[in-house]
Amino acid sequence: MVRFFRQRNRVMSALVTPILTWLMLGFGLNRSFIAPAAEGTATANSTGYLIYFFPGTVTMILLFTAIFSTITVIEDRREGFLQGVMVSPVPRLAIVLGKVLGGATIALIHAFIFLLIWPFVAPSINIWLILASIPLLVMLSVAMTSLGFCIAWPMDSTAAFHAIMMVFLMPMWFLSGAIFPVETAPLGLKIVMMINPLTYAHEAFATTLTGGKATTGIPVHLSICILITIAFTVAITAMAVRMVMKPRKDGQG
Repeated sequence: MVRFFRQRNRVMSALVTPILTWLMLGFGLNRSFIAPAAEGTATANSTGYLIYFFPGTVTMILLFTAIFSTITVIEDRREGFLQGVMVSPVPRLAIVLGKVLGGATIALIHAFIFLLIWPFVAPSINIWLILASIPLLVMLSVAMTSLGFCIAWPMDSTAAFHAIMMVFLMPMWFLSGAIFPVETAPLGLKIVMMINPLTYAHEAFATTLTGGKATTGIPVHLSICILITIAFTVAITAMAVRMVMKPRKDGQG
C-alpha cells in the first residue's frame, strides 16, 4: 500500500480514468438512455445514464486498482524480492492475503472517494442503502484483486499481463451490465453476460446502492446475486492461495 501511494501516476490513473469515462459517457448518453423496468413495475423507469453508469464506474475503479496493485507481483519476482519472501519463514497464506487485502483496501479507498459524488447525482439519498452496499464493495474488491493475483502469479512479463487485461478483464467488465443492461443485449451477448460472475456482483451492488433504480434487468433475485458474489469471492481467493502453495515449474515460487 505504501509503495502504491508513493507512485502518484498509478494512483491518479486508477481514479481519473474511470471518472473521465463516467463523465463523457454519462453526459453523452444521459438523454437517450432508458433503463430497464424495475422489478414489479410494468414500464421502464426514467433513470438517466449518469445514474445507471455510476455503479459500473465504481466497478471499473475496483478493477483498475486491482490490476495496478497485482501487477507488482510480476515486478517483485523480476527484481528478486518475491524470491526472498518465498524462502522466508512467512506462511504462503500470509503472502497471498497480504497482497490481496492490501490491493483490496487500496481499491476501496478509491471507490469511497468516487462515492462522494453520489449525493450530487442521485435523485434521493438513502444512507442505509449506501451502508448496505459497502459489504458488497468489500467482496467485489477482494474478488477483483484475487483475480488479478491469479493472472499475475504465473507470468514473468508485465506486457503479457496488460494483454490479458485487454482481452479478458476489460471484456469481463464490459459484459457485466456496467455499460448496458443485460435485458437489452442481443441473445448471444446476453448468454455471455449471464455466465459472467461479475454480472451478479455488479447487479447486487447497483441494485442496493440505487434502491433498484439502476438494475441491469437480469431475471435473478437480489439474494441469488449476493450468494453468487460470495461464492465467486471465496472461490477465486482460494484459487489464489492454491496457486501460491503449488511450486512453479521454474522454481521461482
